[in-house]
Amino acid sequence: MIDSSAFQGKKAAYYTLGCKLNFSETSTFGKMLEDMGVITAKKGENADICLINTCSVTEVADHKCRQAIHRMVRQNPGAFVIVTGCYAQLESENVSKIEGVDLVLGANEKANLIQYLSDAWAQKFAVENGLPTNGEAQELSDSALHQHHSVKTKEIRTFQPSCSRGNRTRYFLKVQDGCNYYCTYCTIPFARGNSRNPSIESLVAQCEQAAAEGGKEIVITGVNIGDFGQTTHERFLDLVKAMDKVEGIKRYRISSLEPDLCDDDLIAYCAESRAFMPHFHIPLQSGSDEVLKLMHRRYDKALFAHKVNLIKEKMPDAFIGVDVMVGCRGETPECFEECYEFLKSLPVTQLHVFPYSERPGTAALKIPYVVDEKEKKMRSKRLLELSDQKTQEFYAQYIGTEAEVLFEKAPRGKAMHGFTKNYVRVELSPAFAKEEYDNQLIKVRLGDFNHDKTALKAELVDSL
Repeated sequence: MIDSSAFQGKKAAYYTLGCKLNFSETSTFGKMLEDMGVITAKKGENADICLINTCSVTEVADHKCRQAIHRMVRQNPGAFVIVTGCYAQLESENVSKIEGVDLVLGANEKANLIQYLSDAWAQKFAVENGLPTNGEAQELSDSALHQHHSVKTKEIRTFQPSCSRGNRTRYFLKVQDGCNYYCTYCTIPFARGNSRNPSIESLVAQCEQAAAEGGKEIVITGVNIGDFGQTTHERFLDLVKAMDKVEGIKRYRISSLEPDLCDDDLIAYCAESRAFMPHFHIPLQSGSDEVLKLMHRRYDKALFAHKVNLIKEKMPDAFIGVDVMVGCRGETPECFEECYEFLKSLPVTQLHVFPYSERPGTAALKIPYVVDEKEKKMRSKRLLELSDQKTQEFYAQYIGTEAEVLFEKAPRGKAMHGFTKNYVRVELSPAFAKEEYDNQLIKVRLGDFNHDKTALKAELVDSL
């Protein structure tokens, strides 16, 4: 039984690493604690509860997680510290040994965060005050803290619903979790389990709730969202069609979608839909068929190029983001040049470039060809320069045009930012920015680049 009275007025601090899905889940955890009477600690305040939601996509991510945990413990002496997320799942024993950590929740346990927190909180209070302890609570706490590291991937079955915006304007709706793909370089299936999802009906209900709360834009998130339907035998396209009917939601954005799951019918529907934006993010990982085979990816260059070209044919203004990995095992200089030229030839808008990182237990470690760190940095630099060039060329097309922008709240006296339908970032100077523009669709005329070329300056036309 959960005693919420013990949490009334307590302060919580949150720290999230990694993907949009993690940020969505952290926001949901925050809402759950808020319903228990917990308030968010302000900057500089000492928190009673600290929650760190971790990532483990690279070795650098692991290091950042450890740093974040130590920092939260140090900055909030005496706080009850919870660690969850992918790093917590994969390295639970090591995390549980970090001084100051009270609770480690893996992929299964995080769905019952409040129950675990309540029991472990009561146990800690009893121990610190010399009171009789609850053996059952101790057993539950120990189970969460020490035993989930032995859970096999196929045993990760829980699904934690999440549709939250936290302190953002846009809502992030989790429609799917886990992955069945097992690419040779990736640990995500081990951290999050196999693909699973809730029903279309339940997700539509969450969209309707977001609309009732005044939400205007929803970003669809998940680990492998195109694989939606493994649990319920429904299709991602059917989900998209159902969500498009929700009145009040003006914009939907689809986050990362695997090329082989980016169905031609889906592209055609989005082009004609009421609210799905001309904005796609498609992971390529490598523009070399040889490397794609080594990665165990489920497509080749030809299929990827077909998807990109079809999107641009149906939606000429579409923003297309692409994930690309550099320096993975097996990526010879010739393979990288092939990848570079392939990306250069495609009408894509932006590259999310990240260097390959060795992950323990992955099949990629069996591939003999290794790229050194210096070469990885050089390859990353070239692709990032290509990305900047493509993004700026895309933005430049819209200078002098009018567009609707959904603005996001900014600190008083600072420029406001927002995005057009096709994800061009827009900046409104402090002289014209108003608090009431937050979460509002405003018509603007797009001007030249801002000082660091990360956005186009805007002049107000009128508000809609």
